[in-house]
Amino acid sequence: MGFFDIVWDPAQPDDRRSGLWRLNIAAEHQGRGYGRFAVQAVRDEARRRGHDRVYTTWEPGPDGPERFYLKLGFQLTGETSEDEVVGVHSTH
Repeated sequence: MGFFDIVWDPAQPDDRRSGLWRLNIAAEHQGRGYGRFAVQAVRDEARRRGHDRVYTTWEPGPDGPERFYLKLGFQLTGETSEDEVVGVHSTH
């Protein structure tokens, strides 16, 4: 599920972002490229809409998706959103 051009922080209405809201792939289907495809589709749509970055969040921990997102090129921003870490990736 992607999001496009939303106000990230109501206290900073000019900080508008696009990215991946949620990505759920059933365990038995992980490792087949579906997640990579979904992330690329959101990146492509964000780029088409003029955005140079996409964002996502995830719960930290050993069973979380951090390794997946970092492998795809996301970088930690140092931000958190509702106890989740925030990652950013260039659309180029």
